[in-house]
Amino acid sequence: MSMGLKNKNSLTPEKETKGLVSHMSKFILLLYALCFVLFSSCKYSFTGASIPTDVKTFSVQYFPNRSSLVNPALSQQFTEKLKEKFLSSTSLTPTKTNGDLAFEGYISDYVVQPTAIQSGIDQAALNRLTITVSVKFTNSKDEKQNFETSFSSFADFDSRKTLTQVESSLTDEITKRIVDDIFNKAVINW
Repeated sequence: MSMGLKNKNSLTPEKETKGLVSHMSKFILLLYALCFVLFSSCKYSFTGASIPTDVKTFSVQYFPNRSSLVNPALSQQFTEKLKEKFLSSTSLTPTKTNGDLAFEGYISDYVVQPTAIQSGIDQAALNRLTITVSVKFTNSKDEKQNFETSFSSFADFDSRKTLTQVESSLTDEITKRIVDDIFNKAVINW
């Protein structure tokens, strides 16, 4: 019996650990490669937008105001907000016309109506400003995504104030919501 002899084929704890680390490293590398391949076909942003990699550009045409009550700054404000949303929330490049994603339309309604009539007197406690925008969206890479629809939003204000006093802040708030709704329908598919 020879107690001092070691089997040449037996692994020491150091060799076992190195082998296990080597296998784990290969597995993790393979997992990263698989994730890269799976997700490389889609662009993803933290806004939730999932845009195919073949979509590179967007275009937003000027949205004229065709409502009976016209806010002279609204068309430019709305058009720029829609452009800015895509610039800040996607990696798409803007073009003047014929973008892979194309938006056109017009402001169809801009109206103020009383909403809460005070009892005892025929006067509204609140007025409501409503803006409606008709939008035609064209996705040149996937025609199933195309739509033509109206988006509307509103904000209430105290009837003791005139529209002129609150118009700037209300139109800013309302157009932001409408732009978000358009963005969501076009690239998040809600």
